[in-house]
Amino acid sequence: MSHRIGVHWAGDVIAFLAGLILPLAFAPANLFPLVFVSLSILFWLWRSTPSCKRVFLRGYLFGLGYFGLGVSWVSVSMVRFGGMTLPLSVFLTALLVFFLALYIGLVGYIAQRVFAQASSLIRLVLVFPALWVLAEWVRSWLFTGFPWVSIGYSQLDSPLAGVAPVAGVYAVSWVTVVSAGAIVYLVSVSTPVRIRGLLGLSVLWMLSWLLMMVQWVEPEGRVLKASLLQGNIPQEIKWLPQQRQPTIDLFTRLTRQHWDSDIVIWPETALPAYYHQAETFLNRLGEEAKKNNTSLLIGIPYLEQGSENRYYNSAVVLDNGKTEVYHKYHLVPFGEFIPFKDLLGNLLSFWDIPMSNFSRSEVHQPVVHMAGNKAAVSICYEDVFGEEVIDGLPQANFLINISNDAWFGDSLAPHQHLQKAQMRSLETARPMLRATNNGVSAIINHFGEIVHRSPQFEETVLTAEFQPMRGSTLYVVVGNWLIIGLVVMLLMFAWCLMRRNYLT
Repeated sequence: MSHRIGVHWAGDVIAFLAGLILPLAFAPANLFPLVFVSLSILFWLWRSTPSCKRVFLRGYLFGLGYFGLGVSWVSVSMVRFGGMTLPLSVFLTALLVFFLALYIGLVGYIAQRVFAQASSLIRLVLVFPALWVLAEWVRSWLFTGFPWVSIGYSQLDSPLAGVAPVAGVYAVSWVTVVSAGAIVYLVSVSTPVRIRGLLGLSVLWMLSWLLMMVQWVEPEGRVLKASLLQGNIPQEIKWLPQQRQPTIDLFTRLTRQHWDSDIVIWPETALPAYYHQAETFLNRLGEEAKKNNTSLLIGIPYLEQGSENRYYNSAVVLDNGKTEVYHKYHLVPFGEFIPFKDLLGNLLSFWDIPMSNFSRSEVHQPVVHMAGNKAAVSICYEDVFGEEVIDGLPQANFLINISNDAWFGDSLAPHQHLQKAQMRSLETARPMLRATNNGVSAIINHFGEIVHRSPQFEETVLTAEFQPMRGSTLYVVVGNWLIIGLVVMLLMFAWCLMRRNYLT
């Protein structure tokens, strides 16, 4: 009995450690092969565990390691800018991790509960991958969504990334998890079966790689020159009244030094004043930009005055004497707004993050006009949601994301966030201009490759040329529904195979 208990606990510890190494597959380490090691260990444990409760526990422990390290950066903003004690921030971050780990535990539990009679092959290459992708997809929209460190993002440097323009990041997750499941299956079969399986796996990888050769889009118009301003204003002083004018002076000076660019972009909330307070200044700067044939995009908070004041996290575009305003559509819960505020408002009185009372735009209108082209704009966290970025396509010729990852200091978050931006470019076959307050700013081409990037925590201007594109990838047309429909059908197919084998 004691031996069996020891074996169980050893497996539980291994599950946790397997999850703990998984975030190393993402940025900044970018060790993408670790995904296959990590998932293979988990699937091996699941396959050899008959108890539903034990399968759930091992999936949950895996999730604790996976998310415990992968989203550990959440606590940084709470302590540094939310006025929260370290123990309280760790406790709240732990609650988030405990919740996210449920997704992994439930994948294993459902697979064991519903598909216990299925063969090892069916469970490893049909059931586990399909349920995993469904869990990632649900995580992307439930309670406003938190699709951070989805498996597909880890494969930007692998041949499997070629699937992204076809069906998005969750399709990349699916081929990745299928590969891990196949590896586990092939380890335990005879040599002839293993050879056939390796050939099949090679075909899957080869097809993914060949998809990277598909020309989904074509150039639109001339090559443009863009300058992305990285002011590196410390978050601690960003909103101090005495810092307002020095900040305006800094960005104005950097802008005037780059009137030779077609596009100049300031980062999220770069201008520390409401739009109506800065309107005169913006009009003057817009006239200056018009004389120099330069389009400006400036991150700024926006106050809509009325019977009920509404505050927006916004971007103002000054293009050829015209002004367009984009209001952020997908807000960060607890960072930009308090969900269920009537219920939680008093309970969260200790929460003191600046600018955390924004309103959500009622209409998502991401396309703006810049330098004779159309751009799809996202602000910070919005570029995590591929299904929302494609709202501006195929009309838009390039993507813009303005962000302020200074909230998270020198943590994993800025690097992981840049990885999300790369995936959006790959999915849509559009270049992206990404301007941040203190890094990582980047210009990404339509293959999802970083062409130029800024150092972190330095005042700098990132200037480079890029080519606007036109056309549509399949993902732009169908969004996430292709891969979600596929995994649902695969689960139904697995069920039918299991029932037929069981009955015969």
